[in-house]
Amino acid sequence: MNKPLIEFQDFCFQYHAQSEPTLRGISLKIHAGEKILILGASGSGKSTLGSCLNGLVPASFPGACSGRLTVDGLVPGEAGIFEVSRSVGTVLQDPDGQFVGLTVGEDIAFALENEGVERAAMIDRVSEAARLVGIARELDAPPHALSGGQKQRVSLAGVLVSRVKLLLFDEPLANLDPATGKQAIGLIDRIQKETGAAILIIEHRLEDALAAPVDRILLMDSGKIVADLPPNELLATDLLRRYGIREPLYLTASRYAGAEIRAARKPDSVDGFLLEEKDKAALRSRFGSAAPAKQPEEEPLLRVENLSFSYERGHATLNDVSFGVPKGQMAAVAGTNGAGKSTLSKLICGFLKPSAGTISLRGRDLADRSITERARHIGFVMQNPNQMISKPMIFDEVALVLRNANIGEAQVKERVEETLHVCGLFPFRNWPVSALSFGQRKRVTIASILVQSPEILILDEPTAGQDLRHYTAIMEFLEGLNRTGLTVILITHDMHLVLEYASRVLVFSEGILLADEKPSKILTDRNLVERASLKETSLFTLAKRCGIREPASFVQNFIDCDKAERKRQKGTD
Repeated sequence: MNKPLIEFQDFCFQYHAQSEPTLRGISLKIHAGEKILILGASGSGKSTLGSCLNGLVPASFPGACSGRLTVDGLVPGEAGIFEVSRSVGTVLQDPDGQFVGLTVGEDIAFALENEGVERAAMIDRVSEAARLVGIARELDAPPHALSGGQKQRVSLAGVLVSRVKLLLFDEPLANLDPATGKQAIGLIDRIQKETGAAILIIEHRLEDALAAPVDRILLMDSGKIVADLPPNELLATDLLRRYGIREPLYLTASRYAGAEIRAARKPDSVDGFLLEEKDKAALRSRFGSAAPAKQPEEEPLLRVENLSFSYERGHATLNDVSFGVPKGQMAAVAGTNGAGKSTLSKLICGFLKPSAGTISLRGRDLADRSITERARHIGFVMQNPNQMISKPMIFDEVALVLRNANIGEAQVKERVEETLHVCGLFPFRNWPVSALSFGQRKRVTIASILVQSPEILILDEPTAGQDLRHYTAIMEFLEGLNRTGLTVILITHDMHLVLEYASRVLVFSEGILLADEKPSKILTDRNLVERASLKETSLFTLAKRCGIREPASFVQNFIDCDKAERKRQKGTD
């Protein structure tokens, strides 16, 4: 076999700020043209592994290394980060953090300018890279004016222009709507075939990442590679479940029905998965019955009527939107990037004023209520908790809004401690916020809102970038709050979340409310899925393959079964 492009030999790395190594005994070979998916729970070491490949370790993240690592014949640490970047290109999770040019063309050309490439050659190579990623018509546009998917294409072109041998993608799906995410995986696959570059994808969302084939999957835990297998072989084991990675839903449904998952049955895609007739019959028997009839809804706690809003005259961001949310419901808001989801939340919270229409709470119009008055009833939690936290200590952060309202310190202490108990943060009440994990900080931001006893909690992408364990922890926490009567509204791109936790979903596209239905209905409606840039659930495909006439009932029955099974397993742990 040809000489490896990348080779780790018993490689270990420990950050100077850490007491234990982050990578332990890594031995790995990556060859030109390979396409590899790296999985692992948060803290497993997968991001550090990526940082070793592109030279950020040890250039930007100093620490102690042992063993050996070579990247295209270079030794990171001995070779400079600029030299390594000629062989390894990195596309970050947040493309905005990579932009340096005022236009798309300038941004793509940045690396070539640093290399002193002649102008004529530079124009040709920028045009070639832009064509490869499908962004050639946007060369004169400012990068920040583009959609999320287009921004990612610009970032990709910016590394392709240097004709690198390895492309590293750090969670490329995290900030994209489902349809755009599927397009991104397809684009990565096409680039790999056209350029012959090796591809490494670090991603939590296994089923979505397998929308195009990969050669190998590396599964990491506690800084070690615990599996290095072709996808079909890995999916036939229990390793994913053992190490906290969500397996594809169609495989979970098949397991519940008693189907045997073997590598020879090609379980890496729902279309190629070889099901026997007895398996199809078992799936029909387990999940094919009619779902319970829809229950009539209660009077809405929150009502939105004929709501419209425009940032620019003549262009409606929201157009004549009407819906109601009853008390105690957990609802999801989904749709394309730029569909108006975040604008809707800002209007409800009073950060923006509508061009037309009304928003009412318990029948009272909120138009004359200030942001502060609304915040006592409607809380908003941003995606990044660091953007909400302003105090160094946990207790002080949660107490801030009460102290600003001149409430007595004895009452502040009582309400803060009660809220911290609810949020599972009481043992940390005297800790600095900086000592908490990302998920714990998210809970602090929720606690700082719950301390006001709101009636509605709106969360923007509550599980973005979370592994399965942290995803489950935050959603079970929110479920617990919901059971106390708190109304929860989730703005999300995560279709797993929508299926598992939401009782209904509001689907937006181009400022219009397209649908307001149960998730099982929404994600089995091909026309609606396409219009709203969602992703058809693999359970729908599985149901059709089993000859089930009402896929929505199949999906709903699976959701109910899966919830019961997860509760049973939690009770036996």
